[in-house]
Amino acid sequence: MNCYLLLRFMLGIPLLWPCLGATENSQTKKVEQPVRSHLRVKRGWMWNQFFVPEEMNTTSHHIGRLRSDLDNGNNSFQYKLLGAGAGSTFIIDERTGDIYARQKLDREERSLYTLRAQVIDITTGRAVEPDSEFVIKVSDINDNEPKFLDEPYEAIVPEMSPEGTLVIQVTASDADDPSSGNNARLLYSLLQGQPYFSVEPTTGVIRISSKMDRELQDEYWVIIQAKDMIGQPGALSGTTSVLIKLSDVNDNKPIFKESLYRLTVSESAPTGTSIGTIMAYDNDIGENAEMDYSIEEDDSQTFDIITNRETQEGIVILKKKVDFEYQNHYGIRAKVKNHHVDEHLMKYHTEPSTTFIKIQVEDVDEPPLFLLPYYIFEIFEETPQGSFVGVVSATDPDNRKSPIRYSITRSKVFNIDDNGTITTTNSLDREISAWYNLSITATEKYNIEQISSIPVYVQVLNINDHAPEFSQYYETYVCENAGSGQVIQTISAVDRDESIEEHHFYFNLSVEDTNNSSFAIIDNQDNTAVILTNRTAFNLQEEPVFYISILIADNGIPSLTSTNTLTIHVCDCGDSGSTQTCQYQELVLSMGFKTEVIIAILICIMIIFGFIFLTLGLKQRRKQILFPEKSEDFRENIFRYDDEGGGEEDTEAFDIAELRSSTIMRERKTRKTTSTEIRSLYRQSLQVGPDSAIFRKFILEKLEEANTDPCAPPFDSLQTYAFEGTGSLAGSLSSLESAVSDQDESYDYLNELGPRFKRLACMFGSAVQSNN
Repeated sequence: MNCYLLLRFMLGIPLLWPCLGATENSQTKKVEQPVRSHLRVKRGWMWNQFFVPEEMNTTSHHIGRLRSDLDNGNNSFQYKLLGAGAGSTFIIDERTGDIYARQKLDREERSLYTLRAQVIDITTGRAVEPDSEFVIKVSDINDNEPKFLDEPYEAIVPEMSPEGTLVIQVTASDADDPSSGNNARLLYSLLQGQPYFSVEPTTGVIRISSKMDRELQDEYWVIIQAKDMIGQPGALSGTTSVLIKLSDVNDNKPIFKESLYRLTVSESAPTGTSIGTIMAYDNDIGENAEMDYSIEEDDSQTFDIITNRETQEGIVILKKKVDFEYQNHYGIRAKVKNHHVDEHLMKYHTEPSTTFIKIQVEDVDEPPLFLLPYYIFEIFEETPQGSFVGVVSATDPDNRKSPIRYSITRSKVFNIDDNGTITTTNSLDREISAWYNLSITATEKYNIEQISSIPVYVQVLNINDHAPEFSQYYETYVCENAGSGQVIQTISAVDRDESIEEHHFYFNLSVEDTNNSSFAIIDNQDNTAVILTNRTAFNLQEEPVFYISILIADNGIPSLTSTNTLTIHVCDCGDSGSTQTCQYQELVLSMGFKTEVIIAILICIMIIFGFIFLTLGLKQRRKQILFPEKSEDFRENIFRYDDEGGGEEDTEAFDIAELRSSTIMRERKTRKTTSTEIRSLYRQSLQVGPDSAIFRKFILEKLEEANTDPCAPPFDSLQTYAFEGTGSLAGSLSSLESAVSDQDESYDYLNELGPRFKRLACMFGSAVQSNN
């Protein structure tokens, strides 16, 4: 099967392409030759690479034609285009096979399209030949200008850099095809920045072409242009700006703008006082402007200059105290130089800048001045009260020479007079205090505000007034079976006195113990001694404890001796023959005693806490039972008082149901205010029984009073003592009835009731007689 691929391009040059399998006798057709195409054989199709210029911007631009060798021109075949871009970017005439571009092509967006062509028989609907794949390539034109993608550019270069110093490299990018002619070949040029900078045409490297001084101008704007097509006519261009800053180098020395400074200082100013500042100026910045001030000429060595690192000022300070009476003015010369100077820049710093400073001393009223900065005196201990210690002296440095008065600050041991003589007020003991630090104050009599003080140190010298003694308390034990010559204790001594030479002690037994043959002592000549047994077989039962007196003498002048008692306990050491058993027993006993004491203390603490808790509990219970009657129910109780005796009628109380009747108890009535009516009802109730209407009315009145009384407790109970019974022989004992009782009533019957009423009969009999 023979086929043809017919393409039409812009140049219109005819070209005939035979299909795969076509013979020389095959029928062929002429087609228009494309700009560039590559022949590739596949099945029965012949397909090419189409090179399409990207500047095509018509809505329907003819690219080429696809045609099968089976197509006889009767329009029975249908051509279809498949793949990315088919139908949107490219369309095909289904009858003729012509391919058109529907929109403008941009190579920078997409440079290659891969499509597939298909030929279908309209009558059968089947493909006449297999699909054929072909490529459309978009050729490049110079439609993109160079662009600087790394903007903005900024560079820093030291000032005074030599010519040719590299500053920065700028790079532009062209989106055109670098393989297509000179479309992407760039050329750099300098539009702004002469004569200080230059740019390499092909690399974009900016270099210094002339020295620059930062103090004159510290930054420059340079404009660089990039052209494609190596600058040929029709080339496109792009520009960028580069900010070039000059960094500082130390090419300027500091300079004083003032050649003379005048300062003043008070003669009372202490050393280290700042008396003024001087200032030099440096055109450099940063650490290149850091300065160091110093004194160049000062024969008196009285002043100094230090540098303030924050302000770069020179601070003149007082190195030594000045005295107006001695010298009232000074002249010094100061110089300044940079703190950091590189070796290659030393040529700019050959001669430092200097200035002259005049300093005037101001006169003030000065405090007294001691002849010495401090005093040290010595005195032996145990000297009597009023002993001489030493003399201090101070004078007024001013011209008027005021008299001086001396005093000692907070001292009860020493005293000082107006001449400065120090004496003791008490006897001194070196063992209590070996040194005394005193503060002596001198005050001008003409101006008591002028005061000065100095320290005075008094050393108390030692005399041998303390005898040596045991260095510690010794617990010494000896076994019952100890042999003769056995060492049972090593002793040492201490002396509170201070010795010019090293202390040396001598140990001996007293005269009484020397004759005792039980123990002996050996002086080791190194301030220690050992105690040895002088016999064998000690008896714990007969002699449980030995006391020996040891004499210890020192090497002082005069030598002092003390007698120290050493207690030796006899111990049943058992088979071990070691006194540690006895020491352990003593420890256990002491620990047992301590345990008993601790237990007793704990018991006492528990008792105290128990008492506290009991007290708190009782208080809490007393608070809870503030109203005990609230915890009882009175509504079910009837209280009777039958102590007076009487007949059977006394045991018949009123009906409680009457009190609990809701209709009667809750009935609201107007409260009677007349108390005489209540008393009348009460009297009548004494003459009737519990079933009387008068009694019930009295009960209701009392109930009404309880209900309406705001001070009555909120309980549903009523207690009344008005009815005592009609058959009582004794009658009423109520005080309410006493007002209506017979005044001449006799109480003699009380004597007949027995001895229990005798006291009552005497009382009432006496009362009646007194009333009569």
